[in-house]
Amino acid sequence: MNTTTDLILAGTLAAVWLAAGLVADVLPGAHTARALRQRTRALSMMAGAGVAVFVAVLLVTVLAPGESTAPAAALLPAVPALLVVTVTARRLTHIRRGVNAFATAPLAPAPPALLAAAAHPLVAAPLQVTGLAATIGVASVAGVIEVPGTGVTGGALTAAAVIVVVLTARHAVRHSRLSVAALAPLSHGRLHARPTAQPKAEVEVSPPVPAAPEVMVG
Repeated sequence: MNTTTDLILAGTLAAVWLAAGLVADVLPGAHTARALRQRTRALSMMAGAGVAVFVAVLLVTVLAPGESTAPAAALLPAVPALLVVTVTARRLTHIRRGVNAFATAPLAPAPPALLAAAAHPLVAAPLQVTGLAATIGVASVAGVIEVPGTGVTGGALTAAAVIVVVLTARHAVRHSRLSVAALAPLSHGRLHARPTAQPKAEVEVSPPVPAAPEVMVG
């Protein structure tokens, strides 16, 4: 295999996961139940396609003769991709099941609780980190981060770590904000459902009736 084939494989892997990360970023912004269902379905399909590309890279490198750097490039995004398969996929399934309850009302507003679930850091962050790692893999195949004496490798890893922290913090803040918005109607309803104190009814107390004088019969 030559460098061009390796770049095609690594580039396809990065493109699929980057696209999934973009869809995951706009997932909590759905305004209707239909939009949320469509985005969740598309995101699940993209995650499945990313896993399929992983398998394709391994099969091509095993079957094709010659040395290849594509497996090494796919090794770095394999770690966050494992988190996608084990955690993110389960959360997407729960969101899809919840939004399917609005199949008869597709134009209904997206439920705040489902939007908060879609904004959870374990939904978007693993997908975006996988895309970032796959992009670094493309750079390694192209030889960009293997230039000796320039410190490009250390700088790329440091920048990637900073981006991961920023992405996770951003998703955590958005999830917290949407969770508060989802719980606000419940708190408001509890305040209205609480019985108000009724004023005590005043009881009229009639004045005591004087006792009749005793009559002595002689």
